Amino acid sequence: MLSDTHGHMDDRILHYANEADEIWHAGDIGSLEVTDKLKAVKPLKAVYGNIDNAEIRKEFPLNNRFMCEEVDVWITHIGGYPGRYSPAVKEDIKKDPPKIFISGHSHILKVMNDKNLKLLHMNPGAAGKQGFHKKRTMLRFKINGRDISDLEVIELE
Repeated sequence: MLSDTHGHMDDRILHYANEADEIWHAGDIGSLEVTDKLKAVKPLKAVYGNIDNAEIRKEFPLNNRFMCEEVDVWITHIGGYPGRYSPAVKEDIKKDPPKIFISGHSHILKVMNDKNLKLLHMNPGAAGKQGFHKKRTMLRFKINGRDISDLEVIELE
């Protein structure tokens, strides 16, 4: 899983993408070349972010909610995190929380449980080079039935 590529793609990202069963991108794609390269490697689920143009917004939704095996997953770009959800998702997430809530935008890698809503929040940080972050990061994990395991932070530098 990755976010905030801002048009950047390199062999390290593609190496880890190739090891996945499926690639999830949490927005600020930056260029359809990025998603074209990812789609050439593995199936892709993505959302657009605030920097993404009309062409990207035509191809990808603002929110992508789906089942991965028995796990309800919701990806959006600007989603916030437990205790500070974005106003755009706050009410919906409280009414019908997913098992995994993924957002990007902050460029800050964060994984935390929301004990009140019984969900796992993940922000993979930023895989691109544009922004204030010091390390480029991605996340990977396994889903087996309803179990989520083997969470790993990937540092791309």
